[in-house]
Amino acid sequence: MELEALQQVLPEMQALHATLIAISPMREAFLKQMAEKNHLAFDLLRDQGNTVAETFGLRFSLPQDMRELYKTFGVDLSRFNGDDSWTLPMPGRYVIDLQGIIRSADVNPDYTVRPDPTESLAVLKNLR
Repeated sequence: MELEALQQVLPEMQALHATLIAISPMREAFLKQMAEKNHLAFDLLRDQGNTVAETFGLRFSLPQDMRELYKTFGVDLSRFNGDDSWTLPMPGRYVIDLQGIIRSADVNPDYTVRPDPTESLAVLKNLR
């Protein structure tokens, strides 16, 4: 699972004086449950309405047939995210330096393909 992989590289990131955060459209209660369940030691921030994802061009809307399929699996995005937009962010990872410059970006429109956290760790090591 991606969160576990992020948690595993966290100590190395912290040793490089980096901060790790995750951003999700999920409501705070669900983010808290996820953090507790996975024993996460990094912040999970809420992107209400996927506005940050939209700013970065990473937000997409699920078509009606996919909405119905999600519901058959018990996934009700309107309940989890607190709105009825049925939008999701594309999974991505950014390494941003102290001057606010994006030094690495990894985004995939296929939500099942997640960036490898060790690649971000390598970028951090190269920034030193």
